[in-house]
Amino acid sequence: MKSTKVRVGVGMIAFVVLVAVFGPFVTDAVGLSATRLDTANPLAPPSAEHPLGTTLLGEDVLAQLVVGARTSLLVGLVAGTIAVVLSVLVGVTGAYLGGKADATLTLITNVFLVIPGVPLLIIVASYVRGQGGWLLVALIIGLTAWPWGARQKRAQTLSLRNRDFVMAAELSGEKKWRIIVFELIPNLLPLIFTGYLGAVVGSIFADAGLAFIGLGNINITSWGSMLYWSNNAQALVLGAWWWFVPPGALIAVLGTAAGLVNFGIDELTNPKLRNALLKVAP
Repeated sequence: MKSTKVRVGVGMIAFVVLVAVFGPFVTDAVGLSATRLDTANPLAPPSAEHPLGTTLLGEDVLAQLVVGARTSLLVGLVAGTIAVVLSVLVGVTGAYLGGKADATLTLITNVFLVIPGVPLLIIVASYVRGQGGWLLVALIIGLTAWPWGARQKRAQTLSLRNRDFVMAAELSGEKKWRIIVFELIPNLLPLIFTGYLGAVVGSIFADAGLAFIGLGNINITSWGSMLYWSNNAQALVLGAWWWFVPPGALIAVLGTAAGLVNFGIDELTNPKLRNALLKVAP
């Protein structure tokens, strides 16, 4: 059974990825720059010369948008990868090994869960103050975003470790790491994929939020820095909607796309939802 939600969500994500990958080349080809100042057209509305208008300093908003898409996606991908790798290592390994290993890893997870993630992220980011570029911001976000994913994967692994295929692998003499990698993780791929997608989008949200309040690296063009500078220049009061609406819209598009893909995969993998859809399908 195919899922329209998944197709639409993947299409929206592919659109944003294409903008991030090829957008800067297109804007450079037509002579638009994210940093060059057009002092003759400060805060100009959308026009043929500047399709999404200009900032208060005369920078082209479209060029900033596509360059910022690349930066924001890089932050999301790196932070999401870190968060998912840690959640799989801690959650799946602990649940399968059991005993002291599981108790220790669960204790570490619970400690991180008790610590408020957002305040911790703000404190660390305020101490770093954007130093080290987007990579350091991604590391901070990834290292604070893994505990909930670890809990989910631990719970799912506990339901799988006594299944017949796992017991058969154990009886055949397979090493524990091979059972984790080749038996358990493949059966957790839908959960891992949706968790990764959520972590990427959540990391982009976190990066934009940090930059918006001035704790990210606001000197690197990203969607968050665009929102920061537009807010700092009171673009809303000045009616310059073209400065802050595009980055906010693309962030909303990614959030919507992640939700659609998650709902669609849940419908495909959850037997109760799948049966319900088959009953109502014409």
